[in-house]
Amino acid sequence: MHEISGKVVVITGASSGIGEATARLLAHQGAHVVIGARRLGRLEALASSIHSEGGSAVIQQLDVTDMEQMKAIIGLAQDRFGQIDVVINNAGVMPLSPLEALKIDEWNQMIDVNIRGVLHGVAAGLPVMKAQGFGQFVHIASIGAYEVTPTATVYCATKYAVRAINEGLRQEEGNHIRSTLISPGVTESELADSITDDETKQFMKEYRRKALQADAIAHAISYAIQQPSDVAVNEVIVRPTTSLT
Repeated sequence: MHEISGKVVVITGASSGIGEATARLLAHQGAHVVIGARRLGRLEALASSIHSEGGSAVIQQLDVTDMEQMKAIIGLAQDRFGQIDVVINNAGVMPLSPLEALKIDEWNQMIDVNIRGVLHGVAAGLPVMKAQGFGQFVHIASIGAYEVTPTATVYCATKYAVRAINEGLRQEEGNHIRSTLISPGVTESELADSITDDETKQFMKEYRRKALQADAIAHAISYAIQQPSDVAVNEVIVRPTTSLT
């Protein structure tokens, strides 16, 4: 835990699920969390809760598909605390459906948030970390970064892309900047709420009956962050013990 105290951590998609749980845990461990999401009211409530427990939290409304907004939250963190230790690219969407449903707008949404949003986080944070000579990116992927399942084709494609981005960043910048991919199995979150295909929605209700709590993923993120600077945790898969996939 001593490796986390005092670190400045930017978290996208922090208004619920894994992002919220991670913000709470890292703030409890002494980090300064700079949290962003589209739902400002949720961010305000989360920051208030963190402050009431003696933690440090700063909020910024954020749409990760907007590069200027991503630059703004990175700038806020740097201005307030003088450095950025970690950027957690967590924001994601998962409106699953069969390809034949041709939900092209939803495909594009996943591409925009899950891939472009991650690239925006890298583009905003990398110059700062390069200038500092240190830093870490944590990218939240999925078991869908390793296997493709029906109705999840486009979602899995975006998570394969996140895995590729993480690996490319490791190869290019690994001497001074750490890159970590955290791939959750079934985890309690609001991701499935965006599914509009009725048959897929029903299937996912059953599929997600046995799910990890979001704080299980938060602890995996904390583990990767708290390692000494000469240790890089590059990939972690976290599944429920009852899951076969």
